[in-house]
Amino acid sequence: METFQQLLMGFHVAATPFNLLLCFLGCVIGTIIGALPGIGPAAGLSILLPLTFGMNPTSGMIMMAGLYCGTMYGGTITSVLINVPGEAASVMTCLDGYQMAMQGRAGKALGIAAIGSFIAGTASVVFLMLLALPMVKFALSFGPPEYFALMLMGLCTVAGLTSGSVLKALAGTCLGILVATPGMDAFSGLPRLTFGLTGLLGGIDFVVVAVGLFGIGEVLYNVEQSMEMKFLIEKISIKEVWPNRAEWRASVGPITRGTLIGFLVGVLPGAGGTIATFLSYAVEKRVSKHPEQFGKGAIEGVAAPEAANNASTGGAMVPLLTLGIPGSGTTAIMLGALMMYGLQPGPLLFLKNPDFVWGVIASMYIGNVMLVIMNMACIPLFVKICKIPNYFLMPFVIVFATVGVYSVDGNIFDVWMLYVFGVMGYFMNKFGMPRAPVLLAVVLGPMVERALRQSLILSQGSYDIFFTRPISAVLLMMGLAAVLWPVFDMIWQRRRARRMAGA
Repeated sequence: METFQQLLMGFHVAATPFNLLLCFLGCVIGTIIGALPGIGPAAGLSILLPLTFGMNPTSGMIMMAGLYCGTMYGGTITSVLINVPGEAASVMTCLDGYQMAMQGRAGKALGIAAIGSFIAGTASVVFLMLLALPMVKFALSFGPPEYFALMLMGLCTVAGLTSGSVLKALAGTCLGILVATPGMDAFSGLPRLTFGLTGLLGGIDFVVVAVGLFGIGEVLYNVEQSMEMKFLIEKISIKEVWPNRAEWRASVGPITRGTLIGFLVGVLPGAGGTIATFLSYAVEKRVSKHPEQFGKGAIEGVAAPEAANNASTGGAMVPLLTLGIPGSGTTAIMLGALMMYGLQPGPLLFLKNPDFVWGVIASMYIGNVMLVIMNMACIPLFVKICKIPNYFLMPFVIVFATVGVYSVDGNIFDVWMLYVFGVMGYFMNKFGMPRAPVLLAVVLGPMVERALRQSLILSQGSYDIFFTRPISAVLLMMGLAAVLWPVFDMIWQRRRARRMAGA
């Protein structure tokens, strides 16, 4: 009852005209930033932060929370329509969302993404409100060994991300780890695999790899095909955006599971929405009765990662508000903003500044409502992009991708690397090599290495630390099962085929 009263107080704070305007502006700016390749929520918040100077702390944080939620929605737009992930967490949406657009179902893809995002985002705020303190205690039990096991399990699920050859998927994972290796060693501070190129000292940015493989690579592949429109154009109205009964039945489970996975992963400091989307997509393909449809326009392949992506926002706010530990790069900027406002995150924040905490939580409810209305209403406008002929659209995609990548660091070397990965993406597409495992490895590779080396430092070089701690041991067993499952499944399918042939 006390929680309900505090939430009502939060709505009273968040529902003032000025705070509602800031929340709306944050949602609009966040949606635009999410759709622009290379910027992402962290960079967007960095740009927005100076604008909040002089504001009331509650108003400033409400605007930043709206932008955070908005970027999660915005990244879907370009992922579905032109196969360019707006931000890292939207990569998995490209796999089935773009295929749905090519089949004339872009409205349905954007619709289920918006609805799933609203459900997951709202549910994650409920979890934030009710489960914050217990979830923090669980998150604190994660040390370097547990993080290593979690990230390694993520890499082991790579075979479940594709409908093609498992060996090709594993080869893509190895390629991604190799791509993530150049740069400065985090422990010794020495350069490695830079080949004398100063541009590689900072490593290869995920944005460069993602936009190159999916954006530029898709353009080059389409140039080789007919230059006629690939999309099946149909008239889209707001009514036709809503899923039908069969699509709802197919999406309810993925949205529910994606919400839970996204929130739980979001609570873990450093994990973030990208890992949540990879895990949720892999889980859905495992539990699906028709896994062969994933990657070919399955609506579940859009609903699950989008739900996980948006649920992770509420999860990432849990360690930020209760412990002062940022759960992602975005919340790290929010932590800096809190310090700038003179507020100390932690359990006492709920006691000393309840109007601030509950005002921000209530604004996240309001922001999700604003976003789902705004995005659903604009879907017919977004889908008109599909009517642009390829000979107009594809050059625009190249310019869009180039400007987005260059804007990250203002480094021309990144642009050259973008084109290198574009050519790589073209050949991978041409020869049926999955691109998602490469991106997964680029994201998780450095995290796996860092957690492994930290664990070995703690154990003085002993690998027993991974098996004597219950959580890490269970996660490693799950990862091993994920690797062995395709092998056992292949053996079982062959035996079944032989029995049927013998009969």
